[in-house]
Amino acid sequence: MKRILNYAAIIAIVALAACAAHAQPSPKDEAKVVVGGKTISVNYSAPSVRGRKIFGDDGLISGDPHYPVWRAGANDATALHTDADLTIGILKVPAGDYTIFVSVKDPNAWELIVSKDTKEWGLAYKDNMDLGRVKMTMSKPAALVERLKYDLNSSGAGKAKLTLSWENHTASVAMTVK
Repeated sequence: MKRILNYAAIIAIVALAACAAHAQPSPKDEAKVVVGGKTISVNYSAPSVRGRKIFGDDGLISGDPHYPVWRAGANDATALHTDADLTIGILKVPAGDYTIFVSVKDPNAWELIVSKDTKEWGLAYKDNMDLGRVKMTMSKPAALVERLKYDLNSSGAGKAKLTLSWENHTASVAMTVK
């Protein structure tokens, strides 16, 4: 019996080590803000730079099948949920669920794409499902941003800001809660 327990312990250790070896390199993350009692959230998988060039014609993103449209995360499509009607930049977004993508065609002028298709996987972008696109404000982070990061911050009186940072890029857009 003792021998069986020892074997079981060894098998359990090997199984745990195998799971750790296959840990997802782009962990799930969430950005969330409450504005005027309404919740806005972005759920995404956060890839890391890991020494790679990410953006530009010869960067990692240029290998995606829908380039220059980027899934703005990894794995599943990046999901946007809003309890309130929003205006993102100049785009009116009714309360509900969406996916978001980013056009990175011009590295100095990204566009946020809000898609009505919530059933796609990350690389299944369909331009005919766009609710719309809005220009983002670009800036450079103080240092390389190793892991992709979304931030949602209240900026007072029914306003918020969505910020996306990765590698040497930071893009943001203002939102108004209706």
